[in-house]
Amino acid sequence: MSTAFDRDYSRRDFLQMSLAGMLGVSYSGWFGKLAAAAAASGERHRSCILLWMSGGPSQLDTFDLKPGHKNGGPYAQIESSVPGVKISEHLPGLAKHMQHMALVRGMTSKEGDHARATYLMLTGYREQEAVRYPALGSMVAKELGKEDHELPNFVSISPQRFGGGGGSGFLGPQFAPLVVSGASDNPLARANMSVENLLPPTGVTERSLENRFALLDFLQTEFGTRYKKSEAAAAHRANYERAVRMVKTQAKSAFKLEDESPALRDAYGRNRFGQGCLLARRLIERGVPFVEVTLSGAGNNGAGWDTHGNNFDLVKNLSEVLDPAWATLMQDLKDRGLLDATLIVWMGEFGRTPVINAQNGRDHFPVAWSTVLAGAGIRGGQAYGDTGASGMQVEKNPVTVPEFMATICSALGIDPTKENITEEGRPIPIVERGGHPINDLLAQARA
Repeated sequence: MSTAFDRDYSRRDFLQMSLAGMLGVSYSGWFGKLAAAAAASGERHRSCILLWMSGGPSQLDTFDLKPGHKNGGPYAQIESSVPGVKISEHLPGLAKHMQHMALVRGMTSKEGDHARATYLMLTGYREQEAVRYPALGSMVAKELGKEDHELPNFVSISPQRFGGGGGSGFLGPQFAPLVVSGASDNPLARANMSVENLLPPTGVTERSLENRFALLDFLQTEFGTRYKKSEAAAAHRANYERAVRMVKTQAKSAFKLEDESPALRDAYGRNRFGQGCLLARRLIERGVPFVEVTLSGAGNNGAGWDTHGNNFDLVKNLSEVLDPAWATLMQDLKDRGLLDATLIVWMGEFGRTPVINAQNGRDHFPVAWSTVLAGAGIRGGQAYGDTGASGMQVEKNPVTVPEFMATICSALGIDPTKENITEEGRPIPIVERGGHPINDLLAQARA
């Protein structure tokens, strides 16, 4: 008798996704990091999509323009769906969704180095040797994920960034992200943003794959029997079982972007970021609580938003990739009834200098810059914070990184003061102590 699994997937398909995939993953590092457990109580109500702008986007050329000032640059600003809130002329699609968005124009920090600032923004903590802080995605996976979910609770798409801070830290590998590179020599994987490590290794026969699979199962069983009390062994076994569960269910279909209409794929943009945003929607739709999508490159040799030279041409190119993808994501989520349950976070590691340098570029600037929150839990239709006429400093409503992180957690229904325990038994709150949510940004103010 044919099962649903037999009907949906051929034997060859199963071998590609399961046998080759899981063994390939075990050697590449993904297998050991696939989330095996998530400690959420009750049903998950909200999810988060992080749009990571690697390199540090220019706030003065996106969401906080300074027309008429020497720091302003050549871009015009346009009206949005919210009277008085204006953004770059190169973001017309996003302007139509401003009623769902909160522009945080008063971000400020002290980290102007790419690596350290990236770590700070992704974890909420400054990097130090004593503690390996988990990324926001891992924390959300732990709080909102489901242990029996077929898909990982944290998926990172094209995670190109300066420095680290994108891992699970002291929370352990069960909360690490499944990485979808979006870059592949395999045309099918590249076209569909599929998981490269779930494709068969070149030159390996099905018989050989079956033997490897059987050997892996035997070794895991024997090791688990011998070391019954080993947490590492239990976690590894859980990873193995989740990988099997993932490929034996409808979870695989999440990565089949060809199931979407060509028109919708075109609307998102036929590029890595656009298709990554589409994949993010498909994953959120299937219950994944946290998805990260990175935008880098777009004519800047992989440096993304690090526009020390030729800033205005580069930001225009990047904006023309960002705008259709993000605007279509907003509309797509809204049409499917998901926007009210999905928080979208747009940010990079810092902003760019208001002063334009001799190379017609902008340099690193953590003093006063912008991030954006949209969707679930957010009071949209506003610009919060003011950097004055020149953009040189925050003149009203400064927002620190811990405050920003606390606001994200509160919008997702997560208590930012909750503590996790490190390997050494040290309690660490989800958000650094003193970081309180900004009630003016929340749809429902928290105490």
